[in-house]
Amino acid sequence: MAIIYDEKAKCITLHTKNSSYQMKIGNLDYLIHLYYGPRMPDSDLSWQIRQYDRGFSGNPYRSRHERTFSLDAQPQEFPTQQQGDFRIGSIDVMNADGSRCFNGLVKDVSISEGKYRLLTLPASFASDKDTVHSLRITLEDEYSHVQAILQYGVFEQADIITRSVTVKNGGRQPIHLHKIMSVCLDFLNGSDMDIVNFPGRYGQERQVERQPLTHHVHKIRSGRGISSHQQNPFVALTDRTVTEESGSCYGFSLMYSGSFLAEVELDQYDQVRLVMGINDRLFSYAVEAGEDFDTPAVLMTYTDSGLTGMSHIYHDFFRNNLNRSRFVKDVKRPVLLNTWEAAFFDFDDVKLVEIARAAKKMGVEMIVMDDGWFGKRDDDNSGLGDWYVNEDKIKCGLKSLVEQVNAKGLKFGIWMEPEMVNEDSDLYRAHPDWAFAMPGRTPARARNQLVLDLSRQEVVDYLYGCIAKVLSENNIEYLKWDMNRSLSDVYSAVLPASRQGEVLHRFMLGLYGLMERVTKDFPDVLIEGCSGGGARFDAGILCYSPQIWCSDDTDPIHRLSIQYGTSFGYPVSTVGAHVSASPNHQTGRTTPFNTRGVTAMAGTFGYELDPAKLSLEEKNMIREQLGIFREHYDLIQDGFYYRLTGLGEEPYMAWEFASEDRNEALLSVVVKDIQPNQTLINIRLKGLDPDGLYKLTEESKKYMVHNMMYPDIEARREYYKGDALMNAGYTFPMVFGDYPAMQLHFSRVD
Repeated sequence: MAIIYDEKAKCITLHTKNSSYQMKIGNLDYLIHLYYGPRMPDSDLSWQIRQYDRGFSGNPYRSRHERTFSLDAQPQEFPTQQQGDFRIGSIDVMNADGSRCFNGLVKDVSISEGKYRLLTLPASFASDKDTVHSLRITLEDEYSHVQAILQYGVFEQADIITRSVTVKNGGRQPIHLHKIMSVCLDFLNGSDMDIVNFPGRYGQERQVERQPLTHHVHKIRSGRGISSHQQNPFVALTDRTVTEESGSCYGFSLMYSGSFLAEVELDQYDQVRLVMGINDRLFSYAVEAGEDFDTPAVLMTYTDSGLTGMSHIYHDFFRNNLNRSRFVKDVKRPVLLNTWEAAFFDFDDVKLVEIARAAKKMGVEMIVMDDGWFGKRDDDNSGLGDWYVNEDKIKCGLKSLVEQVNAKGLKFGIWMEPEMVNEDSDLYRAHPDWAFAMPGRTPARARNQLVLDLSRQEVVDYLYGCIAKVLSENNIEYLKWDMNRSLSDVYSAVLPASRQGEVLHRFMLGLYGLMERVTKDFPDVLIEGCSGGGARFDAGILCYSPQIWCSDDTDPIHRLSIQYGTSFGYPVSTVGAHVSASPNHQTGRTTPFNTRGVTAMAGTFGYELDPAKLSLEEKNMIREQLGIFREHYDLIQDGFYYRLTGLGEEPYMAWEFASEDRNEALLSVVVKDIQPNQTLINIRLKGLDPDGLYKLTEESKKYMVHNMMYPDIEARREYYKGDALMNAGYTFPMVFGDYPAMQLHFSRVD
């Protein structure tokens, strides 16, 4: 059984394939956390909880004269408020009488088959491979009758446990939530643990930062109304000695795309507590009598197989259990050419058809018309919100343009930014109160645009109508859903003063509701999420869009670190990555066409350039790249991804895709710094059969001859043993020039 409740011992155990999680209804009916780690037998582990008289750590009143039970030192599943636990908390509720207290005691435990539901928030689901059970533990404050219903979804085969909390107001007066976390996890000893998180900035998202826990509260958060370029709602706690292949890792991925908070505290007793959920900054939510409030889910995993093991668990889960779109598994996604870096705002229907004609000759399957096709939109200062065709540019009309592109044998995609509005737009002139702005104050602009108030149903309905009209009246098969600023001046014109703290979360509920309607009504449209690139790259958005534009920075050398950091929590199939023009328009760096292709193949793959500006050689290289990508599509999108180098001092980065059956592997290397008298590049592959016999495919031998200085060894060598490739490694011939890249495909022959 995945969930076992021993009523006599008051012990509850959750089992996944490789992990166990245990809690206990302990002293005075408080819910105590006992264990999370490698799978263990169904034994009661409560013996490891020791209780002492702790100075300056108080005791619940009901413990009478017993001083050894202090919540300030007990590992808990959902910490109480104002009951003597002074560590970071899971809840901050203000009751109707003004008291800020929640003393949750176990009232009920129930187990059910299947996955629990969250009606207004993105949710994971069981795939055909999974056995899923749900656990509900109700904690109730006996005085206020406020309940915290802890929900656990156990995906046994996937090694994932989901956590969420529903707060139910069982009293007769409204309460106000000022903080409510989705997960709390306590560790009895965490003095040797590291925290891994993924900070960044616009154009440099998800860089890797790892640091030891120290005796203070580590805060990882976004207060920008989006999950942000600056942080990501995915963190890990690891052993100090963890490597890619070994050591304990605990992963936490929040299914939420707005302001979030993760706090980790190493306390006075060297215990560690992690909480994660909605950011409490600018948050206050009224829950009326009889009403519920759901928190977003956290996807939690444990592995003793190191950082790679943790990544593989999330990669598989995201591919199988987040998004029901046919583009996730059933249909190969088209290779597209996006017009943004090809034309920016300078295009018309004639130019787009010319781009389509040239793209088709190179083997591209889809043209995506980016920003500038609507309203009065010649730059980024006007037009947002007016989702009708700019007839000065698209003179033939959108329907005719799509038909012309389809006639060339290409699919058609389009860019929209539904959540934003320019003041210079028909929409804003008609409904200025639909945009966030403080009463009597002028709002902050970003990209000269304001944010629409998606907490209002009429705004959501208007946007749905605009999107549905564009998609239903034209043969559009791809939608790039962009969002290009952080949220400020957060104020809704229709909510009372006492409820303005709800607006940020209500905005997210409005967005999710809108995306749910669009994906349900237009299941054949592939949606790619975007927010200035990767400012909303999270598990919440991935429930609606199978892929997200990884970063606006298309420089392939910068992309190495961005895609590297992204890979820790997200599979390659979610990473929007394109070959762009060189010199790169953001950095001015010049890189070989081959290198740009190798880097982009660690993603969904496409192009971001003007075919008219390419040489004949480059056009031929596009045909070659498309041939390689299509041949290895399944391996790249669904294979095991291995980080073979880190971000250390190596002058190169390497990664690999290996098939689940261990019959093939695709090895990629990009050299960031060519040095005189260089050391040789030796890469140890992973994921092969040690006893298997492998050979370089003919395409790889040709690749070596074309791209390397000394390929003669490949003409002589026929076979490689799996254990040799993994233990001794593969040594590349010397390479020269600016930023060379190499890509080799090994195929099993026995």
